[in-house]
Amino acid sequence: MIDIDAAATSYFQKLIAQQGIKDLSIRLRALHAGTAKGDCRLEFCEPSEVESDDWRIDCEGFSLIVDSASEPFLRELSISYQPDRTGGQLTIRAPQLKGKPPEAGAGVIERVQYVLASEINPGVAAHGGKVSLVEVTSEGVVVLQFGGGCHGCGQVDVTLKQGIEKTLMQRVPEISAVRDATDHSTGHAPYFKR
Repeated sequence: MIDIDAAATSYFQKLIAQQGIKDLSIRLRALHAGTAKGDCRLEFCEPSEVESDDWRIDCEGFSLIVDSASEPFLRELSISYQPDRTGGQLTIRAPQLKGKPPEAGAGVIERVQYVLASEINPGVAAHGGKVSLVEVTSEGVVVLQFGGGCHGCGQVDVTLKQGIEKTLMQRVPEISAVRDATDHSTGHAPYFKR
């Protein structure tokens, strides 16, 4: 359910009117959804930019458009606007945007994937990198695949041992070790050359 207060509705109506484009909408997009860095982006959306699988919420005098990938994270969205002397403050609350930690009793794989998404990948993304789970062996060894700027990076061993392995072993005590399954000789754009 989307809840937009009257002040936010008026604010959006004024913004859209200033653009002078017929049937202009506001697009809401979830960025880094499901992670600690989860955020929401607002942008204008012309009629030709609306996709067939977009979620459309008709409001008074305009529509909010949510892309299908963002929709699960923005289901319980609330938007409010507090005017003040300098303009005002638009507040967006999306309780599902950052994802939910696994519940008590969740399996090792689910907990490892959550730590990768919420803590590891936001950090390595600063260097254009990404880390994916390949498997968790019966001995508790986590096997990872590095991509982007981490693929072929000269510092990947340090990142693995000093950062990723320490973090994963602290958050998921059943883990005995973390290994890298990546063929780093095939990396195309490493952050640090080997």
